[in-house]
Amino acid sequence: MSALTRNLYFTTSSVVDWMDAFTRPLYKHVVVDSLGYCQKNKGLDIYAWVLMTNHLHMIVGIEGDIAIGDILRDFKKFTSKSIIKAILENPQESRKEWLMGRFGFRAANDKKITGFKFWQDGNHVEHIESYEFYKQKLEYIHQNPVKQEIVERAEDYLYSSARNYAGLDGLLKVIVAP
Repeated sequence: MSALTRNLYFTTSSVVDWMDAFTRPLYKHVVVDSLGYCQKNKGLDIYAWVLMTNHLHMIVGIEGDIAIGDILRDFKKFTSKSIIKAILENPQESRKEWLMGRFGFRAANDKKITGFKFWQDGNHVEHIESYEFYKQKLEYIHQNPVKQEIVERAEDYLYSSARNYAGLDGLLKVIVAP
């Protein structure tokens, strides 16, 4: 199925206060593993993705009747708890007190949350209605680590689908659309 014949969405999920929480592979792999679970068990089709230090961009499609918001809600709930646990249990985390203080502060100011708040509220979701918009977002996603000077070439960034689009093995299986 081509990108033009599917309902595709560009999504952004951000850490509270745009904190650089994804600085350690341990935390990044919580996100990668959870996305893999959503692919296998929730009907999430990933066309493109990039995990930066404080946010996640994706182009996704959905199989079945589940709504994109429901998948993202479940994904964020699970990853939030798992990353908080990983931070608390990581003896090498030098920023533990600061991170947990900020996550605790954000939870204390949100009546819906108890304990810690990791992700910002809501999901920035845009319906992709044209091929031009799809290509623009695909380029934006893959160039994110290059613009941040993390890598020189997009395909060198491990936490991105740019590897898949360059014919390399990526951490997630993606639908490589033209």
